[in-house]
Amino acid sequence: MDLKELENGVNPEIHWYYQSKLQPLIAYTSKLLRNDIPLTIVDVGSGSGFFAIKLEKVFGPKIKKVFLVDINYTPEEIDATRNAKIEKVLRIPDKIENGLVILMDVLEHLEDDLKMLNEIKAATTGSNNHFFITVPAFYSLWSGHDVYLGHYRRYKINTLNSVLNKANYKIENTYYLYGSLFPMVWAVRKLDNLKGKKEATSNMKPFSPLVNSVLLGIATIDMKLAGANKVFGVTCASQGAI
Repeated sequence: MDLKELENGVNPEIHWYYQSKLQPLIAYTSKLLRNDIPLTIVDVGSGSGFFAIKLEKVFGPKIKKVFLVDINYTPEEIDATRNAKIEKVLRIPDKIENGLVILMDVLEHLEDDLKMLNEIKAATTGSNNHFFITVPAFYSLWSGHDVYLGHYRRYKINTLNSVLNKANYKIENTYYLYGSLFPMVWAVRKLDNLKGKKEATSNMKPFSPLVNSVLLGIATIDMKLAGANKVFGVTCASQGAI
């Protein structure tokens, strides 16, 4: 997850956005673990490591190892976790076996998203490696939030599938998340653009417990149906084999 999104006091442990986004990731990981082979989680662009650490907490001994991969980790952070079950590293491991590689809102930050996907594929070995990817969806939602976070692009199903196919990833499903919230987000961002509010600023902020609970409830229902949503959403997700 992007550490910039924490600068406004957002707590991913309770915030509706992060708690709901966990749900399809946990569901997919649970599906992969049905064969009783422990998984190695490789969280690329991990930042705080929120998503991968949550997977380890949920599945415990079924997760063999967690690599948190981020170029911004300090030498002190790396030394403190060296050879631990949850280890912070600067680069993708040389060998990924029985792995689930997750890229949670990462590809849009890269000028060359295909290069990253190829590097991951080159590191995988064996036949039991999978991916779970989320990216922001639809250029019509482009705003100062994208500028603030340093995004190069937003995606649709066909554009995400295109780069995954170029990297020879085997796509099981690509779909949209937060379809129920898309009309509201679209309207707000269009209105802001009409008013000339295009400055680089984050839209991520804390909410009152009541509003947070309502939004989490809406998003949770959305996640139960998301796998079939090929029409629109705020986020595009894809999962499959590497």
